[in-house]
Amino acid sequence: MLQIRSVVKVADNTGAKLIRVFTVYGGSRKRYAKLGDMVNASVQQAEPRKAIKKKDIVKCIVVRTAAPLRRSDGTVIRFDENAVVIVDDKKVPKGTRVFGPIPREIKEKGFEQIFTLAEEVV
Repeated sequence: MLQIRSVVKVADNTGAKLIRVFTVYGGSRKRYAKLGDMVNASVQQAEPRKAIKKKDIVKCIVVRTAAPLRRSDGTVIRFDENAVVIVDDKKVPKGTRVFGPIPREIKEKGFEQIFTLAEEVV
């Protein structure tokens, strides 16, 4: 789960490496972001000569969390790190590739384009 001021890795090729969350979408009382939630963040570290620069404000979808996720069949999945994918206002990914494993719950939440760009599905 992510909360405000969490520093998170970016799992796509937009140029951003680390971001800091400052808003979790879903109401004023929503404190934590889980898998598939949208967050607003500031870029803390970025690659040179790429589209996204340091201090840019971006919208992101949470694709991996270190907090365990229980599936309906009883299995539990958990990742080593928290990661996000940067999207635009229409929830379309800005990058052309997604690195690392992506859980299939992302597709169930309506982000098919992120799901198709992923190299590995868990």
